[in-house]
Amino acid sequence: MADRILKQTTIREEVSLEGVGLHTGKEVKLTFKPAPENTGYVFRRTDLDDKPEVEADVSYVVNTRRGTNLEKNGVTIQTSEHVLAACVGLEIDNLYIELDASEPPIMDGSSKFFVEALEKAGTVEQEADREEYIVNEIICYRDEESGSEIIAMPAEEYQVTTMVDFGTKVLGTQNASLEHLSDFKREIADSRTFSFLHEIETLLEHGLIKGGDLNNAIVYVDKEIGEETLKKLRVAFNREDISVKPNGILDNLTLHYPNEAARHKLLDVLGDLALVGTRIRGKIIATKPGHHVNTEFAKKMAKVIKAEKRNNMPKIDLNQPPLMDVNDIMNTLPHRSPFLLVDKIYELTDSHVIGVKNVTMNEPFFVGHFPGKPVMPGVLQVEAMAQTGGILALKSVPDPENYLTYFMKIDNVRFKQQVVPGDTLIFKLELLAPIRRGICQMQAYAYVNGKLATEAILMAQIVKSK
Repeated sequence: MADRILKQTTIREEVSLEGVGLHTGKEVKLTFKPAPENTGYVFRRTDLDDKPEVEADVSYVVNTRRGTNLEKNGVTIQTSEHVLAACVGLEIDNLYIELDASEPPIMDGSSKFFVEALEKAGTVEQEADREEYIVNEIICYRDEESGSEIIAMPAEEYQVTTMVDFGTKVLGTQNASLEHLSDFKREIADSRTFSFLHEIETLLEHGLIKGGDLNNAIVYVDKEIGEETLKKLRVAFNREDISVKPNGILDNLTLHYPNEAARHKLLDVLGDLALVGTRIRGKIIATKPGHHVNTEFAKKMAKVIKAEKRNNMPKIDLNQPPLMDVNDIMNTLPHRSPFLLVDKIYELTDSHVIGVKNVTMNEPFFVGHFPGKPVMPGVLQVEAMAQTGGILALKSVPDPENYLTYFMKIDNVRFKQQVVPGDTLIFKLELLAPIRRGICQMQAYAYVNGKLATEAILMAQIVKSK
């Protein structure tokens, strides 16, 4: 059974919440706003001139100390992971995340309040199909120094398992798993951030966690705690009294789950892998995860996805009858020999098309390009892709025989492989946005011998013929 193609989503209306940043201690207002299709997650700094934007993209990660921090053109976003985890966990595709400071509010140290805000805003389905990267082969990243490792393997849906080992008596080995994203709200979202006492002392000495208190961070006491340390903590957390419970947790904070630390690490993995920029279908197994290894893995996965997208030739059976043969194509396109450069169409949906051109020595351009060394001109490869894309564009009108498509723009053209007599060119074109006012923008690929030969972004206009 074929998978149902899911549509992208955004929120129905904007929604805001306020709090303080964990490390800056500054009051901050965060507003989620609806975003158009194919936007992804975009942070917007409303406190700065021109409201600069920072996309949730792993290429903008600048450091991972105490959170995943992004920077673009000098504009920073700190501790992005809890907000992004909520977006992924609720399966929302496109959002503007406006902030009037560099750091989202820490709230209770989890994703709970972001989830509640997004649910209050409601979701709406958009026209464009949801892009999903399907893991077909194992992808692995290992940090030899820490022993941390993250693996992605094939699975029927997005799943995450975290395995943590802190090597301390108060917090030893823990595991957590999320089998279905639909369980995120119930099982993971309210898992709070945590720290060890020795880390808290270091952060306080460096003027960090100014917005911290005992309600937004679980503090595990992993060392003897003296009166001088208690005094500092009372001042830092503005509490008259602080104690250590028998379970080794500072003060009287009650765990939501015995393995809340492992669940929060899972939350962090979801948030950090949102920076890959596309939905994932596969199982993630993270051993001793942290923001550094999470984002390094995200970088590796993003490179794999980009490479596969460029080189992943469509899997079609050329021996099967096509969806459209050359006669059907001529009933749609006005082109004729010797300028009809697509022979068959094998797939045609509202958003993509796959076509084929069999290149023979009888092509008229081989007479002069080049004698003794016949090579198909790159400009004709682009034209062949454009004709294939014309079939996709004309599918949007009820009477395609009464319309023409005209080139408007060609961008990012790259030629990777020579095309010679005897080759079979396979074209795949995908809409980059829904067709509006007759304007059609497509990502086009041409493959030969299992390799990417040509790629380009094409823009055309559908015009009624006289």
